[in-house]
Amino acid sequence: MPIEHRYADTDACARYLADELGPHLRIAAPLGLGKPHGLLNALYRLVAADSGRSMRLYTALSLTRPQPAPGLEQRFLGPFLERHFGADAVDPHYALDQARDALPANVEVHEFYLQSGALLRSASAQRSYISQNYTHVARDLAVQDINLLVQLVARREGADGVHYSLSCNPDLTLDFLRQVQLAGRRRPMCVAVVHPDLPYLGGDAEVAETYFDVELRPDTSPPLFALPRSPVGPAEYALGLHASALVKDGGCLQIGIGALSDALVKALLLRQQDNIPWRRALVALDPAGATHALAGQLGGLAPFEAGLYGASEMVMDGFMHLQRGGILKRRSWDNLALERASVAGQLNPATPGGHYLRGAFFLGSRALYEWLDATEAADPDAIDMCAVSNVNQLYGNHQALAMLQRRGARFFNTCMMATLLGAAASDTLEDGAVVSGVGGQYNFVAMAHELPDGRSVLLLRATRNSRGGIESNIRWNYGQTTIPRHLRDIVVTEYGVADLRGKSDSECIEAMLAIADARFLDALCAQAKAHGKLAADFAIPEAWRRHHPGHLHEVLAPLRHEGLLPKFPFGSDFTEVEQRLLPALEWLKAGSGNWRGKLRLLRACCRPGAAVSGEAEALARMGLANPLKPVDRLHRRLLQAALRRSALPGQPMPPASMPPGP
Repeated sequence: MPIEHRYADTDACARYLADELGPHLRIAAPLGLGKPHGLLNALYRLVAADSGRSMRLYTALSLTRPQPAPGLEQRFLGPFLERHFGADAVDPHYALDQARDALPANVEVHEFYLQSGALLRSASAQRSYISQNYTHVARDLAVQDINLLVQLVARREGADGVHYSLSCNPDLTLDFLRQVQLAGRRRPMCVAVVHPDLPYLGGDAEVAETYFDVELRPDTSPPLFALPRSPVGPAEYALGLHASALVKDGGCLQIGIGALSDALVKALLLRQQDNIPWRRALVALDPAGATHALAGQLGGLAPFEAGLYGASEMVMDGFMHLQRGGILKRRSWDNLALERASVAGQLNPATPGGHYLRGAFFLGSRALYEWLDATEAADPDAIDMCAVSNVNQLYGNHQALAMLQRRGARFFNTCMMATLLGAAASDTLEDGAVVSGVGGQYNFVAMAHELPDGRSVLLLRATRNSRGGIESNIRWNYGQTTIPRHLRDIVVTEYGVADLRGKSDSECIEAMLAIADARFLDALCAQAKAHGKLAADFAIPEAWRRHHPGHLHEVLAPLRHEGLLPKFPFGSDFTEVEQRLLPALEWLKAGSGNWRGKLRLLRACCRPGAAVSGEAEALARMGLANPLKPVDRLHRRLLQAALRRSALPGQPMPPASMPPGP
């Protein structure tokens, strides 16, 4: 039946839903981009204003704009956020209140994946977090007596009637409603909230009008949430270069998001388009040839001819760049016989049809959304958005096809910490505080072990900045585990590649020491020996002593000078003046974490040095050209010192952690 209830007024739609469903709302909403913030905010207001009502929301990745701290951060981010997100941007109000531990007593929010690092200090978010594999969410949600599902959709009206596209989020909606039906439970009321800018994607993501019970087409819609692009530094580039040699031509690729993924994508493009400089960089980073040896076994050094097939829970900007660069092009046919013919080389490459990218949800820049829209119009078969169960696992009626599609699979994910014995922590700190979530990482690691030639690759920065100074991300042990050591496979840092599959504990420890930062080698080696896991006469090779940031900076200098490793490999959302401010602000941020850093800041403030080019423009952008208040004059002095310090020759780029971004 056609939808009977259609609304243009969001508050009127919320009142209808509240009246129809009763005082207790149990809501499911997609992760990320697919959440209709306007409708959720209207429902939240209704419940918060009436203690006789309650609301329990199940979702993930509630995207909010960064909330800058007062002072220099506010001066920098305030104008940027308004420009980037737009004056009409809408945050989910429940998420803002949850971050402040200010949710009403009659509202609960349960998420299985948190905006990275945003809710570490929210006691209610930490208590309400649900630790789940992505592929288990629909199963577990089906028994929660959900009575309302709300989702942002794209709408198309044609000769055959109205159709909707789940667009950015077919991931859990398809699986969840299928699980509800299989369990014989009552189907929740389903609301389609139409957004005019959401790309309309067909295939599994397209559903008939009868899929929904209510349509909300607001008179105005806020802009789609677009992720700002982050800078990429030498450590990230080194890591990406190592990882790019592990990718096999004709294989399958899964990548995540962030600076490490951007570095990997840029390195793959260098391998394709600037192969000789790319090879020179690998040799400079690894004179002993360990990465080259693994490339010969697992990946390759030549440009891509057959190209890659993408199978990634998240479709992000990197896939767009790889497709435009002629790398993402191997197509997969959903007909098993055609796929087998392709594997046997009996299928004409010019045969039309098939997709080169399969995903469960997408999130990225506005350029990505425009590319998805244009690709669907020009090549409807190219991108297959589908249920997460069809992407993150091999099991079910699509198992044989999935194994053929994912031949030569390289599943790249990031982690926060790894142990010498090969375990990894990716979502939770040692004290149990959740940074993000498991998501699909375990799914892909397990899948890599099931595929005959699949490999899981965990990307890890060797060190991190903390209040106590620089710390190693490679540890003897760690209090939390996302990936257990019996599933250890490949770990990559800026200092090389550790192939851990099938290795003994002592071999694993040696491989991990070989990619650790030199400043922590002796302590790590001593711990392993103290626990009897490393031979007492083991000696650290001198080559490993070169593993420090200064060496990376020196090794990658030629590629930087050639313009092959730009700070923003795929363009920047920051102006040129803001890009000059970024390293200065990062230096201030890093220096304020402990008393030693604060002492250095004080010394630099007393003797800031000579003015540098562009300093006046940078001070004006921060509103500090002519400060009147004492605190503003102090901020000006600090910023001057930071600008002059960061402009000194040979200064390394800051780590790619500068806000904004989720």
